[in-house]
Amino acid sequence: MCVLVGTRAEAIKLAPVIRELERHRRAVQTIVVTTAQHREMLAQALEAFGITPQVDLGLMTTRAALADFTSRALMAMTSCFTELRPDLVMVQGDNSTVLAGALAAHYLGIPVAHVEAGVRSSNLRNPFPEELNRRMAAVVADLHFAPTQRAAENLLREGVSPESVVMCGNTVVDAMRLTPRTPVFDDPRLNLLPWMKRRVVLVTMHRRESAGDPLANVCRAIAELVTMHGDLHVVIPMHLDPRVRDVVREELEGIPRVELLDPLCYADMLEVLRRAEYAMTDSGSVTEECAALMKPVLILRKHTDRPEVIESGFGRLIGTETLRVVEAATRLLDDARELARMSEGDSPYGDGLAAVRIVQTVMSRAPRHAGGAPVAEGPAILPPRRAIER
Repeated sequence: MCVLVGTRAEAIKLAPVIRELERHRRAVQTIVVTTAQHREMLAQALEAFGITPQVDLGLMTTRAALADFTSRALMAMTSCFTELRPDLVMVQGDNSTVLAGALAAHYLGIPVAHVEAGVRSSNLRNPFPEELNRRMAAVVADLHFAPTQRAAENLLREGVSPESVVMCGNTVVDAMRLTPRTPVFDDPRLNLLPWMKRRVVLVTMHRRESAGDPLANVCRAIAELVTMHGDLHVVIPMHLDPRVRDVVREELEGIPRVELLDPLCYADMLEVLRRAEYAMTDSGSVTEECAALMKPVLILRKHTDRPEVIESGFGRLIGTETLRVVEAATRLLDDARELARMSEGDSPYGDGLAAVRIVQTVMSRAPRHAGGAPVAEGPAILPPRRAIER
């Protein structure tokens, strides 16, 4: 079978599945294929779990348009799957790699397993293009691994066969369990923070719908917050997308007690979350990690596809208006009882054994493609294979 990864989030959430598949290598031959949709951040995540892809399609270019990346990915994966002839292709989440990989496999008659299936915001433009990607992946997938009961119910409402839906939990909890805690950060700037003297808030933003004014509005809120609260220190790991870094630097560079960092390794990211008072983010994965750690999270979006976090009490949807962000963040900084209330409850994302359930299901129920070799309509150009860059 082929396991397809393209971004940091996909690598983190599929790493436990890949590791579990390795325990069954005599029964299942696993080939990890990457599109390198986010090369540097992907390599960082794979290295953290000791995973080296066997095939690197190397498709990403700077500021690539969605249509450009998706079309090239579809062609490259068509060629790749035709050559490898897998019995199953596994994709995770909602990025363009998922859409292209699921379509390529489906066109070739290869069954598709979708991990983190059924997550919905019910708004095709928010998040964009993720909501469209995961809905289309659901149409062609043969096995749907839902992280929560709500996600499973979403799939059933859309007409997915109940026999193909498995409610397994979220593999991000498995990944967190596989990541040991360390008293020393890999990023030296984090070791210099006055953790015992200051309250720390973690902030991340990267979504397309956050680009421009929404991101600038949140940055202005952060500048206001550190002015209002002399004991506040804000840590911002900046996404490598220039559309994010340029805005963040323009608004916040040089402001005291605001740390602008490169993307953190996964162990550092989790440790910052554990030590922080709370997080503010537009990231689905960080939202899930906060719930798993029982850490309050303010969600910097108009719509969320993780309503379970809000329902469990850990999250609050606040949007990106500067005044509203300042008010919501200040409330948690000033009201210890509210902070404590949002730090209690049960995580909606399971027990950290999702990967075991996924692999057991794949080994017992995975369908086989009919007729042996997949058939492509015509040859596609396969980029040179190479080991992923570290």
